[in-house]
Amino acid sequence: MKVILTEDVTNLGKKNNVVNVSDGYARNFLFPRKLAVEANEANMARLKRVRDEEEKRIQKERDEAKALAERLNKLEVILKVKAGESGKLFGSVTSKDIADALKEQYGIELDKRKIDLKDAIKTTGVFEINVKLYQEIDARLKIRVEV
Repeated sequence: MKVILTEDVTNLGKKNNVVNVSDGYARNFLFPRKLAVEANEANMARLKRVRDEEEKRIQKERDEAKALAERLNKLEVILKVKAGESGKLFGSVTSKDIADALKEQYGIELDKRKIDLKDAIKTTGVFEINVKLYQEIDARLKIRVEV
């Protein structure tokens, strides 16, 4: 019997997958627990609509990420910090500081976890950091740390 999974089922498949299972397994386990529905015409049409909506949502997110990447590639974030005479900072610049400065200076809200900062910045100068926006979509953000 073909069924459409409504939840992820271990060793069977992911949500919205069409799988072939035995009649007893479907009737006695999957259907009572609302883990699957029968793969009839109405449910297949609903599944197609759900997949189309999901595809549109993913494409919209990808387009937004590309637009944000283009914008971030052109920006330079300036961070004012306290530093000693040799240019060494009192403390360090973290991804949270960069995200806060980006929001304050340009109005762009960015999750600090998307900023790929290998180590905290501890000196003044100009740095280019990688920002992971979406799967396979990255941007380079220029950071200027000055006194």
